[in-house]
Amino acid sequence: MRIWSLHPRYLDRQGLTACWRETLLAQAVLEGATRGYTRHPQLERFRAASDPLGAIGDHLAGIAEEATARGYRFDGSKVHRRSAPAVRLEVTDGQLALEWEHLLRKLSVRSPELAARWSGIELPDPHPLFTVVDGPVATWERAAAP
Repeated sequence: MRIWSLHPRYLDRQGLTACWRETLLAQAVLEGATRGYTRHPQLERFRAASDPLGAIGDHLAGIAEEATARGYRFDGSKVHRRSAPAVRLEVTDGQLALEWEHLLRKLSVRSPELAARWSGIELPDPHPLFTVVDGPVATWERAAAP
């Protein structure tokens, strides 16, 4: 499961679709609707939010907005709840950098033209849910450092 901290605009079609599906799974886990993935480390940051279900809903909504902008039809009714007032989570620049390198490696294989397009960016914009702060890779991250 990869719930990207970076803005969904950087994801290729496969990445955007996978992120949508995986975040829907995360929503189900946080709702207690599934027995699998309940201890997945990526969910730690959502569980720590003041409104975990609203935060995951806000993440899903950001993905759906990007999909709509590209002409895809992601079913917005699958977003069960948004936060009110809006929740903002922090992501460290170290975490964002690790995810960026991870994504660029994936894109270089399956979407080389997109990898070339984004190659000049040092640190991408975060998903609208996140505010970037200085810091290392997140403690919940299990991916190998680049």
